Amino acid sequence: MANTTKNRVAKENLVRAYAKGVDQTPRKVSLVASLVRNRDVADALVILAHTPKRAARPLIKVIESAKANAVNTHGFDPKTLTIVTLSVTTGTRLKRFVPASRGRALPFQKKSSNILVEVTGVLKPKKAAAKAAPVEAEAPVAKEETK
Repeated sequence: MANTTKNRVAKENLVRAYAKGVDQTPRKVSLVASLVRNRDVADALVILAHTPKRAARPLIKVIESAKANAVNTHGFDPKTLTIVTLSVTTGTRLKRFVPASRGRALPFQKKSSNILVEVTGVLKPKKAAAKAAPVEAEAPVAKEETK
């Protein structure tokens, strides 16, 4: 295997999002996922919005979730986000039966997928803490004595 160290990113700069149990076969979802792998997040969302496949919808959701995690939780700049990892793996399988002739039942499996998206980008520069304005000492107010 070739050493791909230039494509490696420090794990601290990765933000993940999962979608588990997507009710489609991994083969169909991975065909659509290959369209947007290693692209900018904004480009990927535009491509998926114009893809006429049912698998595009869950991919849009998980990429938007990863984007929201990166921006809101980790403080990344949304314009610099790129997809580092987009993997589709097999999820759980439900065993079902379809009726056949002469009272038979033919088994089949309803397959599901798990989608993992990892994004990275540039952190937003943190704002400097606002300096406290010097509080001017107020002249002491003479207390009125009540008699």
